[in-house]
Amino acid sequence: MAQNAQENAPEQTENAVAQDAAPKNAEQKKLYIKTWGCQMNVYDSHRMADVLSPLGYKSVDTPEDADMVILNTCHIREKATEKVFSELGRLREHKNAKEDKGSKMVMAVAGCVAQAEGEFIMERAPYVDMVFGPQTYHELPQMVIKATGERVVNTEFPAESKFDKLPGENKTQGVTAFLSIQEGCDKFCTFCVVPYTRGAEYSRNVKEIIDEAKALVDAGAQEITLLGQNVNAFHGKDHNGNTWGLGRLIEEVAKVDGVHRIRYSTSHPRDMDDELIEAHANVPELMPFLHLPVQSGSDNILKTMNRKHTSDHYRDIIAKVRKLRPDIALSSDFIVGFPGESEEDFEATMQLVRDIGYASAYSFIYSARPGTPGAAMQGHIHEKVKAERLQRLQALINEQQQSFNDSTVGMTLNVLFDRKGKKDGQVLGRSPYNQSVYIHADKEAFGKILPVKVEKSLPNSITGVLDV
Repeated sequence: MAQNAQENAPEQTENAVAQDAAPKNAEQKKLYIKTWGCQMNVYDSHRMADVLSPLGYKSVDTPEDADMVILNTCHIREKATEKVFSELGRLREHKNAKEDKGSKMVMAVAGCVAQAEGEFIMERAPYVDMVFGPQTYHELPQMVIKATGERVVNTEFPAESKFDKLPGENKTQGVTAFLSIQEGCDKFCTFCVVPYTRGAEYSRNVKEIIDEAKALVDAGAQEITLLGQNVNAFHGKDHNGNTWGLGRLIEEVAKVDGVHRIRYSTSHPRDMDDELIEAHANVPELMPFLHLPVQSGSDNILKTMNRKHTSDHYRDIIAKVRKLRPDIALSSDFIVGFPGESEEDFEATMQLVRDIGYASAYSFIYSARPGTPGAAMQGHIHEKVKAERLQRLQALINEQQQSFNDSTVGMTLNVLFDRKGKKDGQVLGRSPYNQSVYIHADKEAFGKILPVKVEKSLPNSITGVLDV
């Protein structure tokens, strides 16, 4: 089914991350992290857990009786700030209960809402002990110590990259793992807050990335998703000072023993170069799935959005990819009702969807983000018009997704199983095309790539049986 989603957020997530036990010589403390938003935030939450582990913090699944609570926030979500305050209000009860027992709960707000509205959070929620932005979580140990005597606000953009200060190990993820290779954005799309909350584009060096990939494999990862706000803008240096693009990096990650699957997210059409396109044909470990946000099919709206690509440029990219990898599954992001969008502009989006044909897509109604150029534009669209357009777009996307799922019935697909299904005796994994795949099997299937014969197609998933 087509999903209501936010800019650059192909997978919306709310979760508490897990981590290994703290060193035996450290006093054990309970850490609860709740994560909103994109995969980058999920990655950041895992690394926060890594950073806090030497202080004795071990992650738990619920906030009750936690010694530290971190809300890792996303400013892209509609009414994001109010949702944070609502959650803080619920958590305050746990903080008060713990303090009534003579103990302390450190309450922190992290991520993009913290970056954008740190002082406001501290003013409105005096029970919050720490507020810190996404570029500063490597300084968490110092912030925690400081927070024992005073409230802490840290929303700076340090001169040194946080990646230079993170611990080398990253063992918190499992058989599917995220690896951040690039952060920030220089595109300045008029609807987006990312350049203001994540800063300028920065790419890690190749050695750091490969070392982390090896550590993830050593910790059990078989599939690695390379992450970045503009992941295909990656321009990291190797040990000789040469600049690598994402396509070259993917080739190197694929050489790491134990890496069986590679994905990447989120990409921008302006950075989809030939080397990366060729990687889809030449690197077997790179899954046949591409999430390439277009946002609109109207050149007028794309120009107003400052996307700096046209609809035909996007079509040309897809044609090149499909020529080299005919079976590739495509996904995208769409904004409906951007200021100035006419019915003709919207129809251009519908036509682009018809022309491309998607296996999945994320679509949502435009909502102005404070501080972005789009918020100050004229020609805002009435909510009823936006809702009606979104309904039409999602109906078309749903039809295409069902058709794609139908096309896999009868195929045998290799599926990496990594979690329990919704029903007893069911396990869930992902196909190479990023579909959710359910089968009935015991938990011994966890962490394995197994052949599944697809028997049934559903709107949001497929089901089958082991083909062994």
